[in-house]
Amino acid sequence: MSSHKDHAHLEKIKNAVAQSEHLSEAEKSETIKHIEEWILEDRAEGTLYQELIEMANGIKPLLAELGLIK
Repeated sequence: MSSHKDHAHLEKIKNAVAQSEHLSEAEKSETIKHIEEWILEDRAEGTLYQELIEMANGIKPLLAELGLIK
């Protein structure tokens, strides 16, 4: 899983892009939009992962009762 628990590095990149003198305003805007999408995707991936872990923890007692796990 490639989720970024802390998005500080992406925020640093986003800030560097915003301050860049080598990119046009359109390039900055497009790049920042992509970085913000990555942050949202990472958050969604992390949320899904957490929900699956919680679901698995709820299923473990049932599997144990059925004798399928110890």
